[in-house]
Amino acid sequence: MSSKRLEAFAVTGIPLVQPGDDLSELIIDGLASNGLAPESGDVIVIAQKIISKAENRIVSMSDIKPSEKALEIAEEIDKDPAMVELVLRESNQVIAKGNNVLIVEDIRGFILANAGIDRSNIEDSEAKALLLPEDANFSAEKIRTALNAHFNLALGVVVTDSVGRPFRLGTVGMAIGSAGVEALQNLRGNHDMFGKELMVAEHAIADAIAATAELLMGEGDEAIPLVLIRGLKQGNSEQTAATILRPEAEDLFRNGTK
Repeated sequence: MSSKRLEAFAVTGIPLVQPGDDLSELIIDGLASNGLAPESGDVIVIAQKIISKAENRIVSMSDIKPSEKALEIAEEIDKDPAMVELVLRESNQVIAKGNNVLIVEDIRGFILANAGIDRSNIEDSEAKALLLPEDANFSAEKIRTALNAHFNLALGVVVTDSVGRPFRLGTVGMAIGSAGVEALQNLRGNHDMFGKELMVAEHAIADAIAATAELLMGEGDEAIPLVLIRGLKQGNSEQTAATILRPEAEDLFRNGTK
């Protein structure tokens, strides 16, 4: 897949999302109010936070009772014990810890800080935390189905979250869910400019889409949870963002010394 022109449109004016809200309706109304008419092949990129809110993935921190393990880790890394307990509940294993951060493999298979649990840009953030969607690929497919039916088009959907990366400062958008998008493009067998066959080349399309959208979404008070991206001709792939997850057995960072 290659495109000579790419356009990205921020969708502004989306109201604060509440548990139980129909995101498909909010997206349809938001596109209309911004004068955006989707075209077949467009990709709708959605910030994880509004999906988590709509799916009521909100936790009251006062309900979390830290375990002995959580208390031990909290003292070691100087972190709120209740938050440590919540991270442990959302994780398969702890990869590394220190400086008030837990790097974990979360229950969906992502390697990320604090299991993606967020306490920014939510109401009453001192008392509550926001978990990732239980299954962002399912959420993306549900929204895609509703949008395709409404617009009678083939659209793609990507759910994005901001994550840090090993050996690099700062965060970047990463696809934690997708539907209708070629999440991982296999370039093996193609050739470079000089005719050399590509042996290992793969392109994480869904992550590239997520990172592009987050340039418009921002990280603070911008309140832009939706971006429409045009020019990639997506909408028909059966892949999901799970395609991008590297199997642990192939992860040299975790297994290189075994």
